[in-house]
Amino acid sequence: MKIEIWSDVKCPWCFVGKRRFEKALADFPHKDGVEVTWKSYQLDPGLPDHYDGTEQQYLAERKGIDPDQVRQMWEHLAQQAAGEGLDFDFDRIVVGNSFTAHRFLHLASSHGRGGAAKEAIMSAHFEQGLDTSDVDILVSLGTGIGLDEEEIRATVAGDRFADDVRRDIEEARTIGVQGVPFFVIDRKYGISGAQPSELFRQALDQAWQEAHPLVSLTPSADGPACGPDGC
Repeated sequence: MKIEIWSDVKCPWCFVGKRRFEKALADFPHKDGVEVTWKSYQLDPGLPDHYDGTEQQYLAERKGIDPDQVRQMWEHLAQQAAGEGLDFDFDRIVVGNSFTAHRFLHLASSHGRGGAAKEAIMSAHFEQGLDTSDVDILVSLGTGIGLDEEEIRATVAGDRFADDVRRDIEEARTIGVQGVPFFVIDRKYGISGAQPSELFRQALDQAWQEAHPLVSLTPSADGPACGPDGC
């Protein structure tokens, strides 16, 4: 079973959704047969690499959200995140374009470390207040999960994986993704948003059963058996 997840590393609900999905997957009896692929998405592709302002200023100036509403939104998000073992610190967030971070994630995926890189970079952004567009930060995160420092620096300095990021974003448009996180199971089922773990588990069970239907080997009548009313 293949699961593709579109998300932006600057999206808080994407981090919460990641945790909820992983909780469901951990309890799924066929998890060893599940392939998870992280896909790139940008909520604000026009944002500069480094925005000169705080997260609250960014939301007010570019999104038109009232500061009081921002604080209420953050409080709700922080509570939801805490329920998944996350410790968001919105006051320390470094605002900037996520394109470089997505190229870094594609580099990690090319070495089979996509999931670990996704976790590291989202924690750096939402919990540690680190600049995930900075090459030294990406080197620290990448070498921490087993990537080569020189390859990270060369990737960030050039445009490697840029086309891969753009393809992911275009593919999201093609299949009708309107927001993230967005989960696609076997290109058949779509799940929008950071849904409860129970819903993810139900979707996993249903998709697996449909992909692996039970075939009865009984030619006609059932053989001798015991039931609730006796044998």
